[in-house]
Amino acid sequence: MKKAIALIIGIAAVLALASCAKKEASASKDGIVTLKGIIDLVPHQEIIDYAAPALLKEGIKVVTLQDASDELGNEKTFNGEADFNYFQHKPYLDSVNKQNGWDLVSVAAIHVEPISLYSDKYTKLEDAPANAVIALPNDGTNEYRGLKLLNDKGFIRLNEHSLSALDANTGDIVEYLKPVKLVEINAYQIIPTRADYDLFVNNTNKILESGIKTNILAQEAADSPYGNIIVTKASRANDPAIQKLVKVLLSDDVQNWIKNKYNGAVIPVK
Repeated sequence: MKKAIALIIGIAAVLALASCAKKEASASKDGIVTLKGIIDLVPHQEIIDYAAPALLKEGIKVVTLQDASDELGNEKTFNGEADFNYFQHKPYLDSVNKQNGWDLVSVAAIHVEPISLYSDKYTKLEDAPANAVIALPNDGTNEYRGLKLLNDKGFIRLNEHSLSALDANTGDIVEYLKPVKLVEINAYQIIPTRADYDLFVNNTNKILESGIKTNILAQEAADSPYGNIIVTKASRANDPAIQKLVKVLLSDDVQNWIKNKYNGAVIPVK
């Protein structure tokens, strides 16, 4: 009797899983597959919106669950609440995968948001005064990127290890080549408090999203390894709908639109 009950339970579980799998891959009556995404507002949602007609021709409709300011974006992708997300670069994804034991993967990089050094007070890098106060994002790879930019522009010298470790902080500075004061602060607080600083480092998407007008004094090179990526679970990486999404976003039409729309503030990967 116990064996029979166990067998029935096992069959029910298999059928339930099969039903879920079928539901995940199923399309609507008109053949349109809906992908649920967690997508940052600028430029990610704007790119998705532009690509929407081409995606529809491929039988794909993207529905945004919420923007990526929700810190649970990766967790919700991992647990299946979202089919994909689009708001991060691979070094960050690698760090959260390692920290949480997730199996999220990058399907493709779509664009690069070069981290930049900005100022409301100065228009050229050489105008920055002695003892300039510079704000830096204090989160993981973005602090490293900011410090690397300051290293490359002759403000500081980082130790050799931190140049490749992707997790540098101000403790890795071995020499200040110019007298500056660095302030580590949450990236989302830099723009509202920018009047307190002579210069500030931030991601271009936050500048675009805020709508502020400011001066770019220096910028990461166009070959930055921090391309913003389409992320999904490893088991979904070859899902035809996910592959069609990537195909459209990497099309010449969408990539050229990124180039023309953002005029260097956001860089297409192709």
